[in-house]
Amino acid sequence: MSTDTNNMDQLKNNWQHVTAQVRQACEEASRHKDEVMLLAVSKTKPAAMIVALAAQGQRDFGENYLQEAIEKITELRALPETQNIVWHYIGSIQRNKTRDIAEHFDWVQTLERDIIAKRLHEQRPKDMLPLNVLIQLNIDDEESKSGCLPEQLPNLITTIKNYERLQLRGLMIIPAKADTDAFVRTKQLFDDIKHAHPELTRWDTLSMGMSNDMTEAIANGSTMVRVGTAIFGSRH
Repeated sequence: MSTDTNNMDQLKNNWQHVTAQVRQACEEASRHKDEVMLLAVSKTKPAAMIVALAAQGQRDFGENYLQEAIEKITELRALPETQNIVWHYIGSIQRNKTRDIAEHFDWVQTLERDIIAKRLHEQRPKDMLPLNVLIQLNIDDEESKSGCLPEQLPNLITTIKNYERLQLRGLMIIPAKADTDAFVRTKQLFDDIKHAHPELTRWDTLSMGMSNDMTEAIANGSTMVRVGTAIFGSRH
């Protein structure tokens, strides 16, 4: 699990800089810093980097690639200092991958279809806490992007809320770069759903904003920003 010392020092500096940016964005938006979670997107990065950030206090990590993620999760859950990490799956979900996702992750942020919700519910081990899920919303109706459309949300919410092994927490988006008000529209949808479904007692998470737009996302109500490159550097 060894890595270059200079790289690890740079990693820690990057993380400290990003956490400071999140705090500043919260201050500028008149929000408390604890209202926004930093999700460190660790895909393609070695377990040693995750260990280093966990030692700094980073708790939540996001992974896109399932097999790579399972290897890291298995390795790190065997270590006392990293066994309490919270793992988020943020990649696309194929039907034949749902069992591994349900068995290894604490959160899934990319739920977009009834059939995937059903499989995650059925395959979540009963001795584990319910799987926290976010609905990935295709807010811009882009053909190239995953996510359910706004008009599909009511039916999907009705389906998910009846699955006791799933805990529906909110929405996630990856907006088009040219869409300047995607965050505003998503926050409005989020609030409308909260008002229409008081039975969703843990509807509390709006995952939007990444390395280049997290300040704007926080200003518009994000409760979780997904940051990879600004923390870990470029992907190989």
